[in-house]
Amino acid sequence: MESPLEAAIDEWHASVNEGAPERSARAVGRPLVVLGPKGAGPIDPEQFAEWVERSGIKLIPRSWHPVSERLMVVEQDATWPESEGPARVATVFRVTGERVTAALRLPDLESALELARVCREMAATE
Repeated sequence: MESPLEAAIDEWHASVNEGAPERSARAVGRPLVVLGPKGAGPIDPEQFAEWVERSGIKLIPRSWHPVSERLMVVEQDATWPESEGPARVATVFRVTGERVTAALRLPDLESALELARVCREMAATE
């Protein structure tokens, strides 16, 4: 049986890969904390939906690395409409309830796992 964490991340991937803005907006919390090549910070579901539509990105999960009940690192193959082939990236996901509330994309699995561990320790000391 799939955990709520996995189900939320699966839905996030499905909505992004489908390029479905409305579905993408429903898959994330308010706010959604993001990290990527263009910066970091909170965005609302509508801004996330716009990014999904504008970017044309596809993120195919390749490996799953649970960090805690709410944190998961997923290594992915990323492609964009203009890319010649996939780029391997890794995303730290945080899930609250049934929605992704953080998607922190890093260039490799090692750095994503390190960030996820730091996030886990920070949450444990609140």
